[in-house]
This record gives sequence, structure tokens and C-alpha cells, in this order.
Amino acid sequence: MISIKGKETEMKQNIILASASPRRKELLYQIGLIPQIVPSHGKELITSPYPETVVKELSAQKAADIAARYRGQEVVVIGADTVVAIAGRILGKPAGQEDAVRMLTALQGKNHQVYTGVTLIFCNTGKTITFAEKTEVEIYPMTRDEIEQYVQTGDPLDKAGAYGIQGRFAAYIKGINGDYNNVVGLPVARVYQELKRNS
Repeated sequence: MISIKGKETEMKQNIILASASPRRKELLYQIGLIPQIVPSHGKELITSPYPETVVKELSAQKAADIAARYRGQEVVVIGADTVVAIAGRILGKPAGQEDAVRMLTALQGKNHQVYTGVTLIFCNTGKTITFAEKTEVEIYPMTRDEIEQYVQTGDPLDKAGAYGIQGRFAAYIKGINGDYNNVVGLPVARVYQELKRNS
């Protein structure tokens, strides 16, 4: 049963997060949802060059991979995927420090977009909801030294676009237009509203 701050709600399904991301788990905890963590390890298939379509596809694949284990049960599986895009070009997680420097060099001093795709699968009925949220982010100009010092912290190496808005990189965020939590990794307000509407 979904628990909001320890109290039962009208939503009767257990929640499973098909992601090992500690940030997504923390965001769900923040709004009072306590998910079971069952990461998807299925093969990711991308069929589109468009960021919004890519994150929808990948979130759906992750959710479906886990939901197949819980057919007919009172379970909602949440799959999510986040990418950063600049001028239509997708930036995923950096392959290493050099790749992170390259990404941050491209992003500094410019606007870019963060897309998170989310898929909810209601395993008792098979109902599936997939959506994507987009947030515009503007980065202050950064020197080469600032970029390299940030990369050396190790913080960007597991994050799309090579930065975490909620960490030390906050010093370089000039502004955002849209859902801040979407940039962290999960638009939890939209997730909650969809759960409430469909449970």
C-alpha cells in the first residue's frame, strides 16, 4: 500500500522503482512515497534521435522489464530515464573524466534542456502511462580550471550531462525554467499526480 508520511491513502498499490538511482529514491521519499528498489538491467534500445522520444522509450523499457514479474499484482512500477540535450544533441553519462570535461565545456555559458521520461505500469490492470518533462537550464560561463576541478570531485561521472544540480555544481546554475526535481532525476510532482489520478 502506498504510504504518505505513514498514513494510508486511497492508492492501494505498492510502488516499485525500476532504478538504482539514489536521487530518484530520495525524491520519492521526499514526498512520502516509500518504493521498493528493483533496478532494471534489460538491454536499452533507442530508435529515435529526439531526446523526448528517447527518454520515453527507455523509461518504458525499464518499467516493462520489471513489471513482467508482477503481472496481476497490486503493484505500480516506475521506470525513468534522464538525458541532457544541447542544440538537439543528447548527452548521456560521461564515459570518464575526459568525456565529462568535454560535456561541461559544451554546456558552460549556454542554455540546455534536461528531459526525464517516466513510465508507470499498474500491474493489476496492465495500464501504462508514459510521459516526459523538459526543464531549461542555463549555466554560467566556467573556466577550464573550474571544469577540471569539478570533474576531479567524481560527482559528474554517474550523471547525465556530467553534472548534478543538487551538488557542488549549483555554483554554476544561472537559472532554470521548469521543474527543478526533473533535473535531479524525477519529476515527482507529476508522478504523484498521475498516481493519484489513476489509483
